[in-house]
Amino acid sequence: MDASGPNAEQITYWNEQTGPKWVAEQTALDRMIAPFGERAMAALGIAAGHDVVDVGCGCGDTSLELGRRVTASGSVLGVDISAPMLGRARERAKAEGLAHVGFAAADAQTHRFPPASADRIFSRFGVMFFAAPPDAFANLRATLRPDGRLGFVCWQPVTENHWMLVPVMAAAQIVALPPPPPPDAPGPFQLGDKDKLAGVLSAAGFRDVAIEAFAPKIVVGGGRDLDQTVAFVLQLGPLGAVLRQQPDADVARVSAAVREAIAPYETPEGVAMPSATWVVTARP
Repeated sequence: MDASGPNAEQITYWNEQTGPKWVAEQTALDRMIAPFGERAMAALGIAAGHDVVDVGCGCGDTSLELGRRVTASGSVLGVDISAPMLGRARERAKAEGLAHVGFAAADAQTHRFPPASADRIFSRFGVMFFAAPPDAFANLRATLRPDGRLGFVCWQPVTENHWMLVPVMAAAQIVALPPPPPPDAPGPFQLGDKDKLAGVLSAAGFRDVAIEAFAPKIVVGGGRDLDQTVAFVLQLGPLGAVLRQQPDADVARVSAAVREAIAPYETPEGVAMPSATWVVTARP
């Protein structure tokens, strides 16, 4: 995609920086966050014959699962701004023979979907990166049929997500971290405040908004051992960009500090840490 429009910064970020990393770690990331998408799909009530839009589909894991649930009598359109991730998604759909699952490089905030064309709009952690959330959700609402439903899962505040907070706080004891983004800035925790989230959906014209907490342990890195999980944490997320600018000695010190901080969470299944999300449903 051309890096243009209100989400130009995010388009650049997900194509040039993070997208290729997510492709490389696709299997581990899917394993790590699959339970959250499954919970949101259950809340949304996906059924055979539904036409579904998957917002922020990434490497296609959720789009493929949606495709299995709607069967060939329905359809799935996965949309994302990351060309590398969409490339992997298309490969996976072709390998599974899911011809009714398609993908489009599109910014869901501004893309003009056919009006009233979807029974369901779904997202697993793909709706927190809009420059103007009310505008984006209003655009999505126009895509739903009158009896359609929106459903997604998003993160609660970072203070409730120890899988992200604990490594960052450990690193902050050694290297200077950039200040946190403003609360309204696009990012993983943009919709973490429950009241704000409800207000955004109301402003976009949604009704019957239901917001339920879902807070399972998250297996960071998808079930790797402790040292591999440390490497995963330092590669993806906010620490990756910071550590690229640090001397090797400081990177080693951060690695040791993060290892010490997350070691208490090690289990036979991997490093399992507290997480907190909102599972949201609404009607147009």
